[in-house]
Amino acid sequence: MNMKLLEGKVALVTGGSRGIGKALALAFAQQGADVAFSDLKYDEQAQELEKEIQNLGVKGKGYASDASSFEDSEKLVASVTKDFGKLDVLVNNAGITRDTLLMRMTEDNWDDVIRINLKSVFNLTKAAQRYMLKQRSGSIINMSSVVGLGGNAGQANYAASKAGMIGFTKSVAQEIGARNVRCNAIAPGFIETDMTAKLPEDVKKEWAEKIPLKRAGKPEDVANTAIYLASDLSSYVTGQVIPVCGGMTK
Repeated sequence: MNMKLLEGKVALVTGGSRGIGKALALAFAQQGADVAFSDLKYDEQAQELEKEIQNLGVKGKGYASDASSFEDSEKLVASVTKDFGKLDVLVNNAGITRDTLLMRMTEDNWDDVIRINLKSVFNLTKAAQRYMLKQRSGSIINMSSVVGLGGNAGQANYAASKAGMIGFTKSVAQEIGARNVRCNAIAPGFIETDMTAKLPEDVKKEWAEKIPLKRAGKPEDVANTAIYLASDLSSYVTGQVIPVCGGMTK
């Protein structure tokens, strides 16, 4: 039997019950990891995903937790380490968009995006690193965006949150490297998810034309890169940003 890449590892994915988070959770499970995932609500989608993970022959458990709450994040990591015995991989994937031009952007539009996308990364990384530093191993993966690298009109709040994540990733990598804990970021480009499904066909087509590979990516494309960063294949990779964007970033 082939050894799976994440055999024996425990992973936690935030914003895990849909979109890229769900693809990550399932991909990790297929590679042999026990998978914990969180979302704001423990709903039908979460229950379904829990079953799907368990059907792959590994342990799977969903948690209701607000990643933007410091207290919730501390509790979540404590629960996961208690239920699973340890924590090897953290994927900070929870995120929202509140797109609008700066002239129309409200203070709430700004605050919500920064709190949910960026503060959540601080909350969970701080909680998880305590365990990882103790066990002298771990991989933290932050879900940034090509928008964090190049900006995008109508997304100043989102771009700021995703760029902030990159600065955070690089700094944390320098702090925790001596204990063999790694921290990297993935910058997805235009990926087909529930979020992008709402866009009109002509807009999607226009987007695809600008991408050298001439198509949108799939959540699985992001998941494959996350498998690499979560596994020992990337044991000498830290403080990096890997765009998964079909060539969009120049």
